[in-house]
Amino acid sequence: MNKNSSNTMALAPNTSNKRETVCIFGTGDFGRALGHKMIQSGYPVVYGSRSTQISNLIPKDAEVLGHAEAAQKAAIIIIAIQRQHYNFLTPLAEVLRGKVLVDISNNLKLNQYPESNAEYLAQLLPGSKVVKAFNTVSAWALQSGTLDASRQVFVCGDDVEAKQMVMNIVRALGLTPLDKGSLLAAQEIENYPLQLFPMWRFPMFLSLGLTAFFFFYCVALDIIYTYIYENNDFSFFIAITIPNRVCPVMALILLALVYVPGIFAAIIQLYRGTKYRRFPDWLDKWMLCRKQLGLIALAFASLHVVFTLVTPLRAFASWRTGKGIISQALNNKTEPLDHTKAWLSDSYLALGILGFFLFVLLGITSLPSVSNNVNWREFRFVQSKLGYMALILCTAHTMVYGGKWFLSPSAYKWYLPNIYILSLIVPCAVLVVKFVLIFPCVDKPLTQIRQGWERNPKYSE
Repeated sequence: MNKNSSNTMALAPNTSNKRETVCIFGTGDFGRALGHKMIQSGYPVVYGSRSTQISNLIPKDAEVLGHAEAAQKAAIIIIAIQRQHYNFLTPLAEVLRGKVLVDISNNLKLNQYPESNAEYLAQLLPGSKVVKAFNTVSAWALQSGTLDASRQVFVCGDDVEAKQMVMNIVRALGLTPLDKGSLLAAQEIENYPLQLFPMWRFPMFLSLGLTAFFFFYCVALDIIYTYIYENNDFSFFIAITIPNRVCPVMALILLALVYVPGIFAAIIQLYRGTKYRRFPDWLDKWMLCRKQLGLIALAFASLHVVFTLVTPLRAFASWRTGKGIISQALNNKTEPLDHTKAWLSDSYLALGILGFFLFVLLGITSLPSVSNNVNWREFRFVQSKLGYMALILCTAHTMVYGGKWFLSPSAYKWYLPNIYILSLIVPCAVLVVKFVLIFPCVDKPLTQIRQGWERNPKYSE
């Protein structure tokens, strides 16, 4: 009777101000932080511990009892101990029968054991209802009020009612539960905190590789070549000049790479004549990390802006300006304003400013706090339509600035093209193919395919 009453109250928490008692096995950092948060949320908390002496570390409104006595007071028991200490629960099997056991443990490395900790706990206590939860939340996040950390809590379990009771507690603590299904998902949930920026791995390695390539490419052309053939030492270019060339190139290429998988996806769907077949794995992974590629591109663009703003402060820039003034004074001749250069200068600066503005807008709408407050049509308009507009403006900015090097033989040192020429290959290819895809003769069948039409329905999977 008490058990049914407890479960009913958990499933409908708004019907009464009273909350069910929660038992916590374990008085470590996380167990204490979780208990303190639960007490703040109105839950009576009882700790099950080997020592029943009250410690200053235990929340003052919590009760401390022996494991068996504490377990009898609650329908939900949070196991805040490590897997290697689970054996002490075996003698408590009868007391824990029918109880909801919430496993919050993590491991030291990925796939440390053949089965997840939650599944192991379920094998030890087959009469209990095991639910995996709270392992992705830190004690610090609970102590800080979850204001500066992720609010998502992954939950999985085989018993639907038990899982719902735990999800109600998660919501009461101001967190967001995400139902991951049965207890088979526990292995994945336990591996999640051990993965260091899993979706950032490919974008970071790609960015580091391209940055290193373009950096040494510029060093070879701007420093080594100049020293060998002109006997000028421009090694100080490594500090400002070369980074200010590499950063815009990286920003433009990475922004273009954000839209390359969408181009490939459209071509594959047109070729197959259906949307019901999976893309290749490499394309799926590429599409999943587009947000990370875009944010890294924005970081490079921001660095480019900063480097450009500090350029007039450099000694080399002051020397070159002073040299020009002295040369005109000695020759008693003032060089007239070159209106063509003035137009080009103002044009590429205006294009760069507009492109960077849209770039920042794309980055802002990628933030969860912003993207969660716009509908899908609005999000797609910003990320697709304005995204392509940002790519066009940034490509035009590079073309106007570096156009003078395209036809100049002196720009091809060691017969190698200037870095700005290389930077235009990917974005120009993307824009050309996208221009073809928006033709009505191509866009119409592609739209039909994405709406469910199939050329050969028998091949759908």
